[in-house]
Amino acid sequence: MLYLFYILAVEQILQGVYNLWDSFRWLTAARRRASSHPGFYAPTVAVFCPVKGLEPGLEQNLTALTRFDYPNYEIFFVLASVDDPAHALASLIAAKSKPLAQVILAGRAQNCSEKVNNLRVAVERVGDRFDAFVFCDSDGRPPRNWLKRLVAPLAELRLGASTTFRWYLLEKGGFWSALLSAWNAPIATFQGEHAGAFCWGGGTAIRREVFESLHVMAAWQGAASDDLALTRVLRDSNASIRFVPECLVPSIAAVNASSFFQFTNRQIIFTRVYEPRLWWRAGLAHAIYAAMLVLGITIAAGNFLAGAPMFQIVMLLLLPPLLGMVRGILRLLAVIELLPERKQSLLAQGWIWTMLAPLVPLIALWNHLVSATTRRIVWRGIRYELVSPTVTRVLPR
Repeated sequence: MLYLFYILAVEQILQGVYNLWDSFRWLTAARRRASSHPGFYAPTVAVFCPVKGLEPGLEQNLTALTRFDYPNYEIFFVLASVDDPAHALASLIAAKSKPLAQVILAGRAQNCSEKVNNLRVAVERVGDRFDAFVFCDSDGRPPRNWLKRLVAPLAELRLGASTTFRWYLLEKGGFWSALLSAWNAPIATFQGEHAGAFCWGGGTAIRREVFESLHVMAAWQGAASDDLALTRVLRDSNASIRFVPECLVPSIAAVNASSFFQFTNRQIIFTRVYEPRLWWRAGLAHAIYAAMLVLGITIAAGNFLAGAPMFQIVMLLLLPPLLGMVRGILRLLAVIELLPERKQSLLAQGWIWTMLAPLVPLIALWNHLVSATTRRIVWRGIRYELVSPTVTRVLPR
């Protein structure tokens, strides 16, 4: 058991050192991109924002989407029906922003998620009036220059799509909200200048002609995840996905224990269904980390009770979590570069991405174990079963 611990500890330390180097490269890229000029490409853009239910900061979030520093765009708030609690608010904001914004009612989803149905109906309704489509979420609050920077890379005709990711911040505190932000952070920095980048539904831009030529609407028919289904289409067509870190979207984390696990389990179930190889790799990495901790604690406790030396065991046991905390510091420095207007909040909440970092692999391992036993999720109060990437069942409430 001791030799197995040594093997696992060394593997985790080496992995931690590599991750530190990777985080440093991410920081360097973030600094470079944050200071770069976005260019002058500015096609006509349709911005689609699915909305469901009232959530913290919804009014400010939707209002932010109507205030982009961009010359030619329209924003479409898409809801399933007038019965949605957010319909009145979305309609009010759209009315204040006419003719920039309008509300689209998509109807009830039948064989896909409500979000996917909302997007399919909205894209079909808009037609060919726009040169590019941008998809965003109602829980984000992007800055004024966000749309310009997200769309700019589409000037490269060979590019499939440009995308970004979210960064959770706290407004009122709470352990589970802080843990959600810490859990989300490694996924944000997994995105980068590499072939493994994936589209994120809260911030993706794609030229209309690319969207149509790849038959994304057909791929969405029967899908639960809009962004991972789009990612699969782009990869199958060898179309590249450009990660745009300067468009990182601030979002407010406001969850309790139940909604925390509902959200994190859902994300990993999506990964299992749409990205099975990534799911296996990530699950194995989290399992090795957990096994190393369990073995190390067991051996250290046994040595302590027996009066045997335990210093080297404790040092090896602590190094991987410490490397994870240092990586959290590098992430924080990078995000400060990308969201300078949030610098004070980021510094005040810096403990989230450092002190909670060692817990994240353990939570993620639990998410993987749950996702190995079920393909059922709850999303905004609706239950789904993800039979396959192209077959989704809407379950009775």
